[in-house]
Amino acid sequence: MNSVALFGGTFNPIHYGHLALAEEVRTKFNLDKVVFVPSGTPPHKKQADLAEAKHRFLMTNLATVGNPCFEVSSFEIDKGGKSYSIDTVNHFREAYGDKVQLYFIVGADALLEIATWKNISELVKKCRFIVVPRPGYDLTKILNYHFLGSETYAMASELLENVLVGETAMLDISATAIRKRVAEWKSIKYLVPEPVEQYIHHQKLYV
Repeated sequence: MNSVALFGGTFNPIHYGHLALAEEVRTKFNLDKVVFVPSGTPPHKKQADLAEAKHRFLMTNLATVGNPCFEVSSFEIDKGGKSYSIDTVNHFREAYGDKVQLYFIVGADALLEIATWKNISELVKKCRFIVVPRPGYDLTKILNYHFLGSETYAMASELLENVLVGETAMLDISATAIRKRVAEWKSIKYLVPEPVEQYIHHQKLYV
């Protein structure tokens, strides 16, 4: 195995947009594996409508089981406390060793706040970032204006050297919209894999 990408997120719930993005990134960058890492307690997310970690982990497993190149890790959930990317990357760097190229998939929205992440200067030395588009976020503007005009230019330059841009086909699916549809008793069929849909209804999540 030569290359692994970590795909972190709340996956609240996981949907076809996540799956399509992960598969396109995997094929575009010729990755051996994409590891989905559902977050425990994410430091940048509100908790009000966040399903329990065990539910999000099980839904992610249900959604990815059919792809042999997808794997799900419970590391952040098992660790407890807040989930920081540096801890996750250190864990997988130790697990896979130095011979495996480690990537970290982030959305364009996360790129705006990445300079504030815990131990970011250490993080950029241990993995490369694959930045994927998000609706309403212009990657070119973010890279040109947010970073190149940064007061921390040296750190920003080092960070950008580690960034690969994945121009992926966007599926306009939102976990927020899915939760809203569930709460309003509307169908979520074809937005999430069928086992995930059944799990949400059976566990009475988001109602």
